[in-house]
Amino acid sequence: MLTEERKTFYITTPIYYPSGKLTIGNSYTTIAADTLARYKRNEGYDVFFLTGTDEHGLKIEQKAEEKHMEPQEYVDMMAKGIKELWKKLDISNDKFIRTTDDYHVKAVQKIIERLIKQGDIYLGEYSGWYSVDDEEYFTESQMAEVYHDENGKVIGGKAPSGHEVQLVKEPCYFFKMSKYADRLLQYYKDNPTFIEPEIRKNEMINNFIKPGLEDLAISRTTFNWGVKVPSNPEHVVYVWIDALLNYITALGYESDDDSLFKRYWPANVQFVGKEIVRFHTIYWPIILMALGVELPKQVFGHGWLLMKDGKMSKSKGNVVYPEMLVSRYGLDSLRYYLMRAMPFGSDGVFTPEDYIDKINYDLANDLGNLLNRTISMINKYDDGKVVSIAAVTDLDKDLEKSYADTLAAYREHMDKFEFPDALASVWSFISRANKYIDETQPWVLAKDDSKKAELQAVLGHLAESLRLIALLISPVMTQAPVKMFSQLGLDYSSDKSLDFGDTVVGKTVTAKPEPIFPRLDAEEEVKYIKGKMAEEQAKHGAGKLSKSAQAKAKAQAASDDGYPKEIEFDDFEKVKMVVTEILDVKPVENSSKLLQFKLDDGSGVDRQILSGMHKFYPNYKELIGKKVLAVVNLKPRKMVGEWSNGMLLSTEKGDEVKLAIVDNSHKNGAILG
Repeated sequence: MLTEERKTFYITTPIYYPSGKLTIGNSYTTIAADTLARYKRNEGYDVFFLTGTDEHGLKIEQKAEEKHMEPQEYVDMMAKGIKELWKKLDISNDKFIRTTDDYHVKAVQKIIERLIKQGDIYLGEYSGWYSVDDEEYFTESQMAEVYHDENGKVIGGKAPSGHEVQLVKEPCYFFKMSKYADRLLQYYKDNPTFIEPEIRKNEMINNFIKPGLEDLAISRTTFNWGVKVPSNPEHVVYVWIDALLNYITALGYESDDDSLFKRYWPANVQFVGKEIVRFHTIYWPIILMALGVELPKQVFGHGWLLMKDGKMSKSKGNVVYPEMLVSRYGLDSLRYYLMRAMPFGSDGVFTPEDYIDKINYDLANDLGNLLNRTISMINKYDDGKVVSIAAVTDLDKDLEKSYADTLAAYREHMDKFEFPDALASVWSFISRANKYIDETQPWVLAKDDSKKAELQAVLGHLAESLRLIALLISPVMTQAPVKMFSQLGLDYSSDKSLDFGDTVVGKTVTAKPEPIFPRLDAEEEVKYIKGKMAEEQAKHGAGKLSKSAQAKAKAQAASDDGYPKEIEFDDFEKVKMVVTEILDVKPVENSSKLLQFKLDDGSGVDRQILSGMHKFYPNYKELIGKKVLAVVNLKPRKMVGEWSNGMLLSTEKGDEVKLAIVDNSHKNGAILG
């Protein structure tokens, strides 16, 4: 009897440039892709998950020279370290490609020759600006800063990344990108979700395509470390063309066995950082169009994991390495933090305080406490055995309905790569289960023999809820679910149903429950992380502004009204403003100014914000049901004994202060941007 073939799902990360040690920022992309791959496998898909290393280019050649190594020796060392890191982070990739792999090099050479033959690549001469660090060409209009001599002639400049550019003049092969510009725009129009988030698509159209898409220089003759053009071996293929082709060569495209390519291509989604969206949504689709190959279904350009002083950078010394966090706090805390704290698609900010808070409050308090309480009660009241899952009371039925709602929301968010929202829905159910304990009061039921069935139903519902929670978090956290199953007396390799059922009935829980996330001394651990960051800063000599940077800072000093004259767009992007609905409001005890707002921000978990609005809204109860704008990614702060998790936006003119109220047609959680 033939079985139905499973639906395939192909996901890729960018292949990483091994010019230095990878940070938690690099790890973020790979953990996000791994989370999605694990989720899709859980949903029954035949998944192929690809990652790897991009090993050619002038920068690699120079790095190898600095270390007195051959380029191949250097990239072998770096690739080994990256593979070890992915193993440490429990990355479940199906293949790891290296652009120095023989099969990849041969396929790239075949593709280049084919494109030359069909006229999409032609030989010319390049004269322009090139950044070695970015391995990227720039026009003067694309540079962040341009240097001129006393006669006004351009003599250099800086790429948007801040790296210096140099003038390059050499014979060069060009790709006829301009030939495909109209076709690419039409493809964007016909496939509106090809580039996500949509802001990335607008950037590509307005910044690169509409101004006129220029033909792309795709070879170099001034260095040797790369794929040679077979018909003209003085030319080395531009590292980005070489790198982009990995997504199909890894599947056997242009090889003797292209069965994987036929099975998995086109990719369902390709995760990339926002800084390389242009390569993946302009150059990459045009290359595929020229080859007559179907385009990937979606390219998702996520934001950056920032530090308080901006993007993580080895030159600044503000980097955090994943190995340090894993060795100190375990793998699951890192994976959970990265998937929960950073809205996928936007920038997020890492702080040691937030990292430790996520461990203490979300993992130790909420999840860990629920597991410990449940197992302890099963041992105390039913000799360690789960007897029944039958719904006896309305509270039992309500918990089951809450789970059904959670599962639906979870799947919807995961399918949209909204990992923080998916986890928020799970944590909302964890809160509901903790509340269920307080509502049913098993310690009271245990004193009344006539309530035995109710008690056993409560304990069974809690055990089953924990089993389901473990499965829902398993794409993100790979170790805690196994420990949870073990403490519940379950077999993690087989008990994979996501239906609320009787899987736990008859099982014996562990006699001695152990905390899966021990609570940390926040002050001590924040100090530890900051100490490690300080070591990196000292190592790289970071923290001092150059004279030019000081001059720039002075030029951007506050204007007469006290506000900076201008800020970078990336600074604005750091602020997450959303629509929230006021569920309740009351005065804060021991404060004449503060009101305590309970808000629905669309996450599934109520948000508390304190705001000094009492004076302006004496009839504050009239605000209930109104929708207001709030900043939701501020670090929580404590005021008069209460935590405030964000800031409500308001307007001020003279003595009049008003909350920024929007009409009710705006959905809770809608982002202002």
